Amino acid sequence: MIRPVALLVGLRYTRARRRNHFVSFISGVSILGITVGVWALITVLSVMNGFERELRERILSVASHATVSARNGWLQDWPELTRTVTGHPKVLSGAPFIYGQGLLTRANAVSGALIRGVLPEHESEVSTILEHLKAGEQNPLSAGDWKIVLGSQLAQSLGVGVGDRVTLIAPKGKITPAGLLPRMRRFEVSAIFEMDMYEYDSGIALIHLDDAAQLLETGGGVTGVRLRLEEIYEAPLISAELQQSLGGAFRLSDWTREHANFFTALKIERRVMFVILLLIIAVAAFNIVSTLVMVVTDKRADVAILRTLGLPPLHVMAVFIVQGVVIGFGGTLVGGVLGVVTALNVETLVPWVENLLGIEFFPASVYVISDFPAELRWPDVYLISGVSFLICLAATLYPAWRASRTQPAEALRYE
Repeated sequence: MIRPVALLVGLRYTRARRRNHFVSFISGVSILGITVGVWALITVLSVMNGFERELRERILSVASHATVSARNGWLQDWPELTRTVTGHPKVLSGAPFIYGQGLLTRANAVSGALIRGVLPEHESEVSTILEHLKAGEQNPLSAGDWKIVLGSQLAQSLGVGVGDRVTLIAPKGKITPAGLLPRMRRFEVSAIFEMDMYEYDSGIALIHLDDAAQLLETGGGVTGVRLRLEEIYEAPLISAELQQSLGGAFRLSDWTREHANFFTALKIERRVMFVILLLIIAVAAFNIVSTLVMVVTDKRADVAILRTLGLPPLHVMAVFIVQGVVIGFGGTLVGGVLGVVTALNVETLVPWVENLLGIEFFPASVYVISDFPAELRWPDVYLISGVSFLICLAATLYPAWRASRTQPAEALRYE
């Protein structure tokens, strides 16, 4: 059986010998550096994926997957429109809403808020906001009762609780003989919700759709219809299909447009983190270069003998590429396994470390997300492993090429 000489010699050179322990130490450091780099990169990207998923889910628990509204004015005949759009195979449900800005007052406390008029029986089909009530009634909204549901931070800023009354001042006033007077209405706080998102907890108030229509004088119309989709990542495609079928009288929007800046910032941050952590692997690859340079110098006479025995320069080059590939493959494999194991168990490991050290990395009183969510994506693992291996392979080319240029007569002159 014919065995590949370059492979056998290259594997032989990866093992420590009595006179080159320092070279073997550098090889071990190279493997350790690559392992740590791949491990850290997979773990950090998985944690960032988890944070992105948590933020997306929290945002979409209040915001809509897609929205249908009129080009001008209030949207009339919304029941028929809702039946039309929910007929799309990938639209699960729809709910009407009325948006308006207003001032909420209580004694000397004043706070601006985004007022959302909803139908409670339909709102639960497109949003989970009524599932996060921390105090108050289970069915807090009904037509004509003039009740309001406040976010926890908004209620705190106004100094109110369940059962208290607040005054809502609508932006659209009414003309009287005495002049333009603001449109006001007293509401009873029937419940308080908490989404653990300051933007929502401090700026949103819910009232019944009929109360909002009467207060804002919509004439039976609504601002739009919120849609819940089967697949959120297909929101732009589904919106485009609905836009084509409904015509130009309606405007379609989706969550990727409404929160484009936020999610774009997350993607940029993720890419920058990938590049920064990739430098760890690049530094380890420099160790491979130094290792192979020393090995080439140490094995110069051996290479000359192989050349005199007829080993072609390309095969000499392959000998040292094999050594670098073994280092790169070993570090990438071990780092990949550690990264996957850590990413799959980070939600358990971090609390254990916090208990061990007696500290809390993300205090719940300061940060929106106080735990460490992680989402392992196998394409990330394949990309990181592949890039790491290619960097290690590229690091072997120059030392291997220098070895292949060894002149036997010159190398053996003083042997």
